[in-house]
Amino acid sequence: MAQQAVVTKNRNVPLDKIRNVGIIAHIDSGKTTTTERFLFYTGKSYKIGDIDDGDTQMDWMPQERERGITIVSAATTTFWNGIRINIIDTPGHVDFTAEVERSLRVLDGGVVVFDAEEGVQSQSETVWRQADKYKVPRICFINKMDKLGANFEATVGEIEERLGAHPAIMTYPIGQESEFKGVIDLLTLKAKYWDQDEQGIKFTVKDEIPEDLKQKVTAARAKLVEKIAETDDKLLDKYLNAIEISVDELKAALRKAVIAYKLIPIYCGTSLRNKAVQPVLDAIVDYLPSPLDLKEIKGHHPKTNEIVVRQLTPTEKFSALAFKIQLDPHVGKITYARIYSGVLDSGTYVYNVNRDRQERVSRLLLMHANNREEIDKAYAGEIVALVGPKDSKTGDTLADQSAPLILEKIVFPEPVISLAIEPKTKADQEKLSYTLQRLAEEDPTFKVKVNHETGQTIMSGMGELHLEILVDRMKREMGMDVNVGKPQVAYKETVAKAASDVEVKYIKQTGGHGQYGHVVIDIEPLPRSSGFKFINKIKGGTIPSEFIPSVEKGVTEALEKGVYMGFPMTDLQVSLVDGSYHDVDSSDIAFKIAGSMALQEAAKRAGMILLEPIMKLEVTIPENFMGVAIGDVSSKRGKILGTEKRSRAVVIKSYVPLAELSGYATTIRSLTEGRGIFYMEPSHYEEVPKNIAQAMAEK
Repeated sequence: MAQQAVVTKNRNVPLDKIRNVGIIAHIDSGKTTTTERFLFYTGKSYKIGDIDDGDTQMDWMPQERERGITIVSAATTTFWNGIRINIIDTPGHVDFTAEVERSLRVLDGGVVVFDAEEGVQSQSETVWRQADKYKVPRICFINKMDKLGANFEATVGEIEERLGAHPAIMTYPIGQESEFKGVIDLLTLKAKYWDQDEQGIKFTVKDEIPEDLKQKVTAARAKLVEKIAETDDKLLDKYLNAIEISVDELKAALRKAVIAYKLIPIYCGTSLRNKAVQPVLDAIVDYLPSPLDLKEIKGHHPKTNEIVVRQLTPTEKFSALAFKIQLDPHVGKITYARIYSGVLDSGTYVYNVNRDRQERVSRLLLMHANNREEIDKAYAGEIVALVGPKDSKTGDTLADQSAPLILEKIVFPEPVISLAIEPKTKADQEKLSYTLQRLAEEDPTFKVKVNHETGQTIMSGMGELHLEILVDRMKREMGMDVNVGKPQVAYKETVAKAASDVEVKYIKQTGGHGQYGHVVIDIEPLPRSSGFKFINKIKGGTIPSEFIPSVEKGVTEALEKGVYMGFPMTDLQVSLVDGSYHDVDSSDIAFKIAGSMALQEAAKRAGMILLEPIMKLEVTIPENFMGVAIGDVSSKRGKILGTEKRSRAVVIKSYVPLAELSGYATTIRSLTEGRGIFYMEPSHYEEVPKNIAQAMAEK
């Protein structure tokens, strides 16, 4: 696609005039449509992009346009009422959860979009928890008010109950479903009506509220004023003494309450029908924080580990977080970074604190989806792309070498599914390694390993769609044709019980120096999802301290290979309790081999069990198919958690082993005459039933 020039007016705005916001939601809630309306109403684009027509600005990848879904988060910059808004549109599909995770880590505020008919869906809960983790203040937009079955009050109720939020209703709908005409602003008590034939640019403001809504609106406003007053002592005093509180006072108090995560403003409208989107833009400006509101960011010193505090201003020393790597066919490697403090000049060097090396920034780019604008300086509060750094990875801190600090890293979930992949021709083997390495650099939830025993290359990801998209990208972007095996579940192994004083001596006598490593270890299981812990309990120097890391390395390597069926081991603790060494023959390699052998011996003695990923599955179907759908889930070793009615459909919630869900999309379509939809996300690991594990071991 030709890269058109995009010019952003006056970038160097004061810090209080910047908003860094993300659009987050469940798949199909209307995030990208809402973002397209933001760009149109702010004058950033001259045409409203449509997902069905495949001409949206933010979904620019061919795979996104074909499937009508967002796969990668796209960044852009626009202006509204003199405020610069940097927007990141994130994917809703759980397979691309890494894109949401890394975007939320660098954003100051979020707009959470809900479907007025579906209410709070599973992925809405997931992204909400992700936003909670990074303490991101947010506003809610209840979209699709024109949809059949739209229910504003029920959705607000779910936001309160299921997400534990404290909603502050800011706009009240005038009509719903096909009768949705506009909204009433509860602070100013003005009714706003949008015309049907316009593109939503113009709307009419009236002082009188429709008669049938007066009672509801009066009650809703009283509740809103009470909620805001409760967050501010001065206003509470006025409220209790029945003194009128001005709209400006309410707005100022609400802004503070939103930034302190005390209240969540709620708006409603329909992006697709171009109604009531502008009040959401006003809310971004009025209530979401600027870098100035957040004041500072904390990190720690790489050498002393002391807490380091940086003010979020351009006059401070430079600091930034690399939150995304993208490989661009025109420019090469692009590192997306959020600049927290200081100023970065094009053509200068930055210090990568995590890698302990200087990297040259040859060019600075401001991104508008896949179009870019070259800039010569980047200021605190901006989200920019750097060209030049070769070794930067997702989550690395870039700083001034004279004042280093490490910012909080981004933690990504582990892959749950894998498949074998091989090039169509032997000559392409090297090209395949290079291609996979490039994709893994971009995507932290995509892992690649080679099984040396079978020679197979195994790629792992967050779901079948995730892997399908990656294989498609290899073909289109990198010209790499591959043969793909069946998706395989990412099983894990662990120990059934503890085993202590497991002793292994590795002694090899050859001409000259021999090899001598002697270790004694204890092994014990840990609770699920604990990972692996290695504890050094050596006292009195029975093993010199320089050999301890070698023992740990040997243990870790054995864990990766597995002992029972060759799957990685997890949820266990290994303690090195004793051993001995030889003055001449002991070496790193001897202790590494001893550590590896000891782990294998200890695991066999402790007894092994197999773990499998369990998915949280939600199936939404018409009520008359409920019996067959529940029966099918039960036959798949599923555990039904409950059902709930949602407008004219039923949602069945369950936990089901991933191994049983291969091709589930086809199954649910055939069971429900094509009317059932499902959503699944990784939940936890559980022990595989003994009979199934035994059958797998015998294969």
